[in-house]
Amino acid sequence: MKAPKINNLLPLRNASFETLIEALEYAAQGETGYNFYDGKGELFAVLSYAELRDEARVLARRLRGLGCKRGARVAIVAETEPMFHRFFFACQYAGYIPVALPAGFQLGGRKAYVEQLERMLDSCGADLAVAPESHVGFLRQAVERLNLVKAGTPEEFDLLPELDCTLEPLRADEVAYLQYTSGSTRFPRGVEISQKTVMTNLRDIALHGLKITEKDRMVAWLPLYHDMGLVGFVLLPLGSQLSADYLSPRTFAMRPRLWLKLISQNRGTISSSPPFGYALCAKRLRLTDQDRYDLSSWRVACVGAERIHPEPLRQFAHVLKPARFDARAFVACYGMAECALAISFAPLDTGIDAIAVDKNAMATSGQVEIVDDADVDPTETLTFVDCGKILPSFELAIRDDHGKDLPDYQCGRICLRGPSVMSGYFQNPTATAEALSEDGWLDTGDIGYRVGDHVVVTARRKDVIIVNGRNIWPHDLEFLAESLPGVRFGNVSAFSFADEAGTDQVVMVVESREANPAKARALVEELGGLITAHFGITCHIDLVPPRTLPRTSSGKLSRSKAKQDFLARMENVAGDVAGAHG
Repeated sequence: MKAPKINNLLPLRNASFETLIEALEYAAQGETGYNFYDGKGELFAVLSYAELRDEARVLARRLRGLGCKRGARVAIVAETEPMFHRFFFACQYAGYIPVALPAGFQLGGRKAYVEQLERMLDSCGADLAVAPESHVGFLRQAVERLNLVKAGTPEEFDLLPELDCTLEPLRADEVAYLQYTSGSTRFPRGVEISQKTVMTNLRDIALHGLKITEKDRMVAWLPLYHDMGLVGFVLLPLGSQLSADYLSPRTFAMRPRLWLKLISQNRGTISSSPPFGYALCAKRLRLTDQDRYDLSSWRVACVGAERIHPEPLRQFAHVLKPARFDARAFVACYGMAECALAISFAPLDTGIDAIAVDKNAMATSGQVEIVDDADVDPTETLTFVDCGKILPSFELAIRDDHGKDLPDYQCGRICLRGPSVMSGYFQNPTATAEALSEDGWLDTGDIGYRVGDHVVVTARRKDVIIVNGRNIWPHDLEFLAESLPGVRFGNVSAFSFADEAGTDQVVMVVESREANPAKARALVEELGGLITAHFGITCHIDLVPPRTLPRTSSGKLSRSKAKQDFLARMENVAGDVAGAHG
């Protein structure tokens, strides 16, 4: 099996199209496309853009034969296989709206996964749903109480007769797809992204964020149901006629070194990951691995999707320096599904710009006072990363809780306006009104500050811990824990809750493999002491077994669910104690 060529013979058009179908029709004239690699890093499927166009047209006529109205929602369980791309673009041709559903679930979480699918299917009002054989059993359970026209495997849809009709693809003013936000598992919110919105964002990313050329090649392990996976590594390469190589998220989690192997052997130039992906990769590498890879082609290593802490990135760059990875390839970026994908990019070829600020000023007034961290006690500083320049199609405002615009270096709510902002949450006017003002400003739900046209993101507003009038960023508590031996990066969650007296209590849940009770107590005492020294607060440390902490559909830890689970554990303990004394 031969993969599509790295370079395209077509004149490069960086998303200069009105719709996704226009982009596909142009890319299909070239020789590039998508390549899929298995758990051993072997190529198992190739889908050129020409094949995708032809197969999507045929499938679109089969879907049209089911008699659904224009704008019908088609749910696709987004496993990293060609079936996802075929169905996504068949919807574009048929005039239907594709909805990517998560394909991952934690061990023991099958019931929760089925319930999640059911909520999402119900929320988007799906008429059709498809899942690969590996997930169709869960899908069939999820649709039992729903009235869908058809749900099944790709093979079942391929057996449908083709309707003899003229295809009428989705127009520039119509919805291109619905994107569920990664944290919306309990109360699903489908972001409504129009063709104009996604094409505007793709142009911004290609021209201004990544400065794509015809020599680029993209490599990804990100889930295709997440905005970074879907927009960044399905739609963006198509819009710029580039080839893209895929590993599944499951393969990456088990064998992260295959990511590096793929970039090295295919001379990949652009790949992205949340910070935990770089940390996992660095942790799994062996010294002998450094001679296996040549990462000199990797010019853009995007970092985003969660708060960026520079230390794991430094470790990744240090370990892979012999493999010719250049730390200047790191590009901090900021984005969210409500803006299709990207909002800002740091400058290329400069690496991560870490900024140390005075902790007390930030905590008490939100004022940003930059310090030289070489001359200051590290317990008195916080470190943030410049997420770069806002893309041209956005207006940026930092506002206080009363809607007043704030000056540079003052923390507040990050608000955005422009053609890359969503039209709303699908059939959810209440959630839409909470996020979008009448004059088009999106309240992102994030806290940060601006420096000219650059933005620095400090926290999600709902996650900020407030103790005695001071703002404490949960990421900084978590990073402190991760600095201790035996605590893995990304396996910590910090939050607060109000006790019966109304007093805010700070909690940190830490996954630990420590089975020795004495050593576990020592870890709790050491961590509690560090938190008191650094932040001047008392924190309850809850050690839990590995894989206890809940994650969102994109693999990020869910603080809100971790808090719910912790409170439920405390209630159970209280109930057991009461029963013992009864």
